[in-house]
Amino acid sequence: MKRIFIIIITALVAIVALAQSPSAMLDKCIAATNAGGGVTANYSITSDQGTSNGTIAMQGNQFRIISPEAKCWYDGKTQWSWSPVTDEVNITSPTPDELQMTNPIAAANHFKANFNMKRAKAKTANTYVIKFTPKKKDNIKTLWLYFDEKTSLLRTARFEMNDKSVYTIRITNYKHKSLSAPTFTFDKSQVPTGTQVVDLR
Repeated sequence: MKRIFIIIITALVAIVALAQSPSAMLDKCIAATNAGGGVTANYSITSDQGTSNGTIAMQGNQFRIISPEAKCWYDGKTQWSWSPVTDEVNITSPTPDELQMTNPIAAANHFKANFNMKRAKAKTANTYVIKFTPKKKDNIKTLWLYFDEKTSLLRTARFEMNDKSVYTIRITNYKHKSLSAPTFTFDKSQVPTGTQVVDLR
């Protein structure tokens, strides 16, 4: 599920100044993500494996992802992850490298440092497109981000992988609001009754 996490969390960003360079835009994305205290949104991921829907909440370096395929909470120090494959919750204290796979801000900084970015031509009106290509060999061949110029919000992200698979993510229902601390800690009501909790710290 780590690949899916990357796709989801790097997508939830907003742009403030559309006339600036892609690098400056990413800085604005990070700032906009934290605007209003926090943000929640719905997402859908489409690939040759089908479609997955879920919700995400972010505030500062904290986040929560809820979907049938995976559930994850991170309070800035501790991470709780559930997968239907293992049917257990793993508790970890992720390293900075591991956070690049799950934390929105760390992931955005990873892309900024390790990918070349340039503005690409948009095929539709009121759309701003950024194309990312890796500076060195990576699982991702090309990443495309599509922004609504009217709202300055990311609406679609398209990941083209080196194995020729493609993931398309659509983001809807953005809501900026302050989120309480329990939002980002494990909620046992979100997993099946009796699920084993394994502390791997």
